[in-house]
Formats: sequence, structure tokens, C-alpha cells
Amino acid sequence: MRILLAEDDPVLADGLCRSLRRSGYALDHVTTGTEADSAVSHQAYDLMILDLGLPRLPGLEVLRRLRAKPGGVNLRLPVLILTALDGVEDRVKGLDLGADDYMAKPFDLSELEARVRALARRGLCGAPTLIQNGALAYDSSGRVAYLNEAPLELSARELGLLEILLQRTGRLVSKDQLVQHLCEWGEEVSHNAIEVYVHRLRKKLEPGVVIATVRGLGYCLEKAAAQAAH
Repeated sequence: MRILLAEDDPVLADGLCRSLRRSGYALDHVTTGTEADSAVSHQAYDLMILDLGLPRLPGLEVLRRLRAKPGGVNLRLPVLILTALDGVEDRVKGLDLGADDYMAKPFDLSELEARVRALARRGLCGAPTLIQNGALAYDSSGRVAYLNEAPLELSARELGLLEILLQRTGRLVSKDQLVQHLCEWGEEVSHNAIEVYVHRLRKKLEPGVVIATVRGLGYCLEKAAAQAAH
């Protein structure tokens, strides 16, 4: 899951980046409204955390422009407003412009992470908290995977990879799509590295779950019924 954080307070941004990355999210950070506007115009994200008091372009204008791009790469991008402006009028204006949630500073980090998880699920068009495929289960709220009811020990990158494949069970996912959702700006992740991550995850899921390789195209997490038919 890839998040865009638009926040100009360096101390707050550093804390959020550290915390969210520890939770396994890929995170890009911008400090101005113009950078945020450019980022959501060219890069697909799963969530944006948006400060309203951004320099060069106000956060509300970033939000207005985002919702005015019906054919953009972030058509249904969930937006969490994070701001020191906590008046009723400010909240109403943000929500009316298309924000999905609103948090006032100061805030509790654990609550913000819970809201991030909730918005990520909402971005999947109401996908259930627990995703199951045969012996494999994934709790998107706690971000924990189970195989035959036993918790799996997965690295943050492996967990992100599994999340993407499970959300698209039975469908082809290209290596470029995996790089786009797993990696941050500045990360040099090659297709060979993706192959390594898939290999490691595949070994932890065997023999009950199959990640099929479609040579030259990408990967597909097979549905449980399809596996039983083999």
C-alpha cells in the first residue's frame, strides 16, 4: 500500500514517516501544495494524508483539484485531512470538497494509524476486513496473515506483496504494478528484486497457496477452488 503524505512540519512529518513505514506502508512525502498536486496527477496512491496549511497551494485547493479530475489516476483516492484548523466550518468545507476523514492536531498516533487502515479498506470499495482464500486469511485491520490458522512471519515487503495479490486474487498483477504499489520515490527496485520477494513469499505459503508466474507478464494468486482442481 502506497501513501502520499503532504505535510510541511518537518518534525511531525518525520514521526509519521517513521511510524507508517514501520507498519509496512510505502510512503512518499511532499512539503508543498504544488508538489502534492503534481504527485497525485502522475502517481497512483492508495491514500493521501493532507495538511490544509501547505505553502504555495492550500490543502483545500489540492483537494478540490483532485476531485475535479474524474479521469485521473487517483479517481477514488481516499483523503485524510490532518490539520490544526478544527472549527466546524473548516471540517464541513473539507468534507464537502471530498475528504473522507478529518483529524485535528495534536492527535494520537495509534488513532491515526487506525483511521489509515479504515480508509484503505474503504478505498477497496467496501472490501471486508478479513480476506480469505482457502487456507490463507488476511486481516487487513491488524495487517496480519494466517495460514491454516497459524500466523505467518512476513517482512513488511512480503506483507505488502501479499496484500496486493490477495486484493486481486485470480487476476494477473504485473511487476510494474507491484513496483508502483510497494515502492517509494527514490527506491531502486528492479524486476529481479520483485522476483526475489515473490520467491520468498511463495515458499512461506507452500503448499496450500499457489502464486502462479505468467512468464513475461507477472503473477497471479490462484483462487482456492482453482488450486483444488489442479
